[in-house]
Amino acid sequence: MKIILTGGGSGGHFYPIIAIAEEINTVVKENHLIKPQMYYLSTDPYNEGLLFDLGVEFRKVTAGKIRRYFSLMNVVDLFKIIWGSLHAVITVFRIYPDVVFGKGGFASFPALFAARILRIPVVIHESDSVPGMVNKWAGKFAVRIAVSYPEAAQHFPAGKVAFTGNPVRKEVMDPLSNGAYEYLGLEEGVKTVLVRGGSQGAQMINDVIMDALPKLVESYNVIHQTGKANIGVMKETSEIVLHNNVHKNRYRPFDYLDLLQQRMTAGAADIIVSRAGSTIFEIASWGKPSIIIPITNSNGNHQRLNAYAYARTGAAIVIEEKNINEHILVSEINRILNSPNDQEKMKASALAFARRDSAKLIAKEILSISLSHEQ
Repeated sequence: MKIILTGGGSGGHFYPIIAIAEEINTVVKENHLIKPQMYYLSTDPYNEGLLFDLGVEFRKVTAGKIRRYFSLMNVVDLFKIIWGSLHAVITVFRIYPDVVFGKGGFASFPALFAARILRIPVVIHESDSVPGMVNKWAGKFAVRIAVSYPEAAQHFPAGKVAFTGNPVRKEVMDPLSNGAYEYLGLEEGVKTVLVRGGSQGAQMINDVIMDALPKLVESYNVIHQTGKANIGVMKETSEIVLHNNVHKNRYRPFDYLDLLQQRMTAGAADIIVSRAGSTIFEIASWGKPSIIIPITNSNGNHQRLNAYAYARTGAAIVIEEKNINEHILVSEINRILNSPNDQEKMKASALAFARRDSAKLIAKEILSISLSHEQ
């Protein structure tokens, strides 16, 4: 039994694939099946250690990105797409898997194209409320389509779609609250605001947090994931804006949150300020109230649509970039954290939205199709 996993080279695509690979291994073990050979086809391995731990072999493919605006890079990337697709056909033919699972993103196109040519069953997963170009195309021939938001189903052929939520790694789903305050150096008895801008950070959110920081630390601990490129500037800026502030030690900046830090910060947080990417599903699995600030000009406007789809459940509020400032942000944080009733409703809505069995559902379907194709 052979399975190819493919997706764009970002954490939003990679970590759900890891969650599914983990569940494939678990389901295989539970049902006493022969362990499948798994391959990850993408432009880069993203995290070789995790792939190695799960027994997933990386195979590099070349891929290009078609931009929705005029750019000379579209010409260059067209050649990458052609070459990458031809090379992927050879690579996939040599492996000849029983199923190809695509997570979306431009890096998944070559493997999905090869699967289409070689008539290998395809399963895809769409993270956003509106599908990207690759998944929209692949949905025409995929045998099964999993979606994170019910709203995405309307963009795919009826009868193939299942609402599964977004796969989250087991380790990330379970916050650690015991010892979190001591581990993170937070002040006991003070509520905590967690600010997440993604692995690259978010400059606009960083700027607003710096403006709001003196007011925030009056009442809260603030954990701020700034992005690796921004940590130096954020530390310097915070030193200036909190100069002589008696609560300056309530601010805790991190460039990047590793697995343990993610679980500790999730355990300590009373509210989370975040972008509208795949972090929404982690926040939901933690059952935390949140304030979502979507990117205004995201591809296909997907962040904004994701944010409002999540907010409609009652688990979060949305503040648009054009409206955000330190006064509005602090006011909304105060309003939510000073209302136990609102907090409980948002927590319940978040947990209701989360599909903690998402990775297992998809893993079982991949294995089912793989086994039937193998026969």
